[in-house]
Amino acid sequence: MGKPTGFIEYQRLAEVSEPAASRLKHYREFIMTLTDEQAKLQGARCMDCGIPFCNTGCPVNNIIPDWNDLVYRGHWEQALTVLHSTNNFPDFTGRICPAPCEAACTLNINTDPVGIKSIEHAIVDKGWEKGWIVPQPPKVKTGRKVAIIGSGPAGLAAAQQLARVGHAVVVFEKNDRLGGLMRYGIPDFKFEKSHIDRRIEQMQAEGVEFRVGQEIGGSDANAVPAAQLLADFDALIVAGGAESPRDLSVPGRELDGVHFAMEFLPQQNRVNAGDQVPAQILATGKRVVVIGGGDTGSDCVGTSNRHGALSVTQFEVMPQPPEQENKSLTWPYWPLKLRTSSSHEEGCARDFAVSTKEFIGENGKVKALKLVRVDWSEGRMQEVSGSETEIAADLVLLAMGFVSPVRQGLLEQLALELDARGNVKATTDGEGCYATSVAKVFAAGDMRRGQSLVVWAIREGRQCAREVDAFLMGRSDLPR
Repeated sequence: MGKPTGFIEYQRLAEVSEPAASRLKHYREFIMTLTDEQAKLQGARCMDCGIPFCNTGCPVNNIIPDWNDLVYRGHWEQALTVLHSTNNFPDFTGRICPAPCEAACTLNINTDPVGIKSIEHAIVDKGWEKGWIVPQPPKVKTGRKVAIIGSGPAGLAAAQQLARVGHAVVVFEKNDRLGGLMRYGIPDFKFEKSHIDRRIEQMQAEGVEFRVGQEIGGSDANAVPAAQLLADFDALIVAGGAESPRDLSVPGRELDGVHFAMEFLPQQNRVNAGDQVPAQILATGKRVVVIGGGDTGSDCVGTSNRHGALSVTQFEVMPQPPEQENKSLTWPYWPLKLRTSSSHEEGCARDFAVSTKEFIGENGKVKALKLVRVDWSEGRMQEVSGSETEIAADLVLLAMGFVSPVRQGLLEQLALELDARGNVKATTDGEGCYATSVAKVFAAGDMRRGQSLVVWAIREGRQCAREVDAFLMGRSDLPR
């Protein structure tokens, strides 16, 4: 694969980012795609390792060595074909996937892994630039109708796969724009929404129908009863995500200025799209505290800095992970290690093993947090005696993850069985994969597996589409 000695001759080359001082002035993407020559050299680093662990490290099982080799040899259109054979939306994953494939790269045992994500990014961007990415409408219609609830990556992947084999697919989205959390949860500076829009145009040309502003099982005037979909369609996929946020039930939680991240982030995305947002939550001139050390917390940091926050502090209740993993113990799996995002680099104080005891208010508004150090040395969280302290705050953003799908409305109306974590129960093993406890209803993505990555959602959407196709037709030619 690539050049036999490439992994010895060439070093990993990261994509170039716009300097922090200038990118903080806007909400556009700031990571530059590799040039053709840079991508070629990165593809050359892919060694003939015998067993490409990157294939299984990638949730969609991308055929990574093949398209690395094709890029090295200048066969870009073929590389795009191979890339699309396992991934409907590499323009999504090439930007916002954490790249578990790179953690699994054989080179990663003792040196820097191949820059797989950057090559994927370059391939798909060239595909759009050259006009190689075009609609693939079916030659024959099956006469079967499928409803998909949710237009996130799982719903979109399932919709495209099913439409391409001839089913009539309708995607229902409760929001005013399509894309799920990719639209309103991920900041534009990480993922511009034009990438969603052009995929939607492609899918519409393939026959997919989209209906926005329609909440299935909701209570407003535009809501659609779940029973109506069961009556009107031959199969139903629930792919509405896991939108119930983890709360922090401590004294003062009701104070003005304490918000969930998903109250804060979507508003800025709407403003970027040209909407008017009355009483927008702004970090401008405020002392911001972000509780939660994951990607959503990082997104809150980057957005707060673009607002012009006076200061940004991020707390994580877990202990600080090591700066470098022990690869002999972790490879080829995703390692626990300290990760510094581009938002952290733009300005943020970070602290670990800190728990919030209370939000302190004045005149109904938050003004400080009461904190305590915690110790995990015995395997469970214990407060450190005498470590209580306070930190001033004008805005607190809770970014502690999501616990489950929203139960009210859709799930209640369908009377779907849930698993122990509150997700829709549907197995991925044996017969009836992705099938729920209700006949002809299937589940995919975060609604089934719990909060996860975009790439996992795409995998689930693709696999669920195959199961639905087999359910409707008795067999399926869609890939597993």
